[in-house]
Amino acid sequence: MGKFVVKESGKGFMFNLKAGNGEVIATSEVYNTKDACKTGIESVKKNAIAADIEDQTTKDFEQKKNPKFEVYTDKKGEFRFRLKAGNGQIIATGEGYKAKSGCLNGIESIKKNAPTADVVEEAK
Repeated sequence: MGKFVVKESGKGFMFNLKAGNGEVIATSEVYNTKDACKTGIESVKKNAIAADIEDQTTKDFEQKKNPKFEVYTDKKGEFRFRLKAGNGQIIATGEGYKAKSGCLNGIESIKKNAPTADVVEEAK
């Protein structure tokens, strides 16, 4: 079972969504407060289920409505995704993957793990 790990960073609070094996599958932005961070987690839980996948790596890709996972390539040529909420805000991002299949597996892992994931706070 996955879990959201809330941690304090130098500028505020952020979370990592970890799969059952401990791998980080998504990361948040930095929030000003712990409460705002926890609101972000609830948004990921809610939006991940309903989100379609918009594959921006294909020519003439079909634009999807928010919420959605956007799959794209970064400057290093790696495949990445970002989860956008219904309002268009980016609420979670993934790491770089060498293969698109790995990126898509990451998205599936979020859809599977996020809705029921526990929220824990990292000890300082």
